[in-house]
Amino acid sequence: MHSKFKNLLPAFLYLLIILPTSYAVKQLQYKTNPEILEYTVNPKISNINLFWKDEKGTRLGNFTNLKNHLARNKTKLLFATNAGMFNKSFAPQGLYIEKNKVLKEIDTNNGNENFYLKPNGVFYITNTNEAIVCNTTDFQTTTTVKYATQSGPLLVHKGKIHAAFNQNSTNLNVRNGVGVLPNGHVVFAMSKSPINFYEFAKYFLDLGCKEALYLDGFVSRTYLPEKKWVQTDGNFGVMIGVTSKS
Repeated sequence: MHSKFKNLLPAFLYLLIILPTSYAVKQLQYKTNPEILEYTVNPKISNINLFWKDEKGTRLGNFTNLKNHLARNKTKLLFATNAGMFNKSFAPQGLYIEKNKVLKEIDTNNGNENFYLKPNGVFYITNTNEAIVCNTTDFQTTTTVKYATQSGPLLVHKGKIHAAFNQNSTNLNVRNGVGVLPNGHVVFAMSKSPINFYEFAKYFLDLGCKEALYLDGFVSRTYLPEKKWVQTDGNFGVMIGVTSKS
């Protein structure tokens, strides 16, 4: 090989390595939306739990109560968000499983609220710490499920945005949801300002989620100290929390 070209070879190989990485960073920057608060966790190494009531049967209701409840058990709250819709008595609307116990049965009825905008779905964690979002009609067993919450509609299903969503819709709300990334990690997101269903679903789709579930709307809150976002108000039924031993 000519010495001139031989000297250029290391630089050429370097470009082959660095260019895809730079491209990936640009893609990630493109997908990031400063108006959407995002928290991503690996369910295999992070404790993702669902909470409704304390050991005395009292509804926890908000992140302040949840944080204090966990602290009494020497557990630290890293992240929390409301986990789906609830009825007038603050009970979960639809399937709810906590610590392998089915506390509310799955709801396959029809109705007019967002919950019933089919397809709706279930977010659940298995006993082997696999996170799944699926169509309600595809949920088959509770025997291997540690935690589950049902909500609706599905924002993204089989890699497509819900057919009922309109890109130009003026139905704007603060919204929160959950999706599963191709690597199995869970992404929780909440809009910091009102957003329509289509744009919120597109956010999950752009991240790579083939399945994503809407959790709730204007009542939505998120507790995420690591990103300096701490909302301790609210009045919920079920909450999702990511925890660690303190």
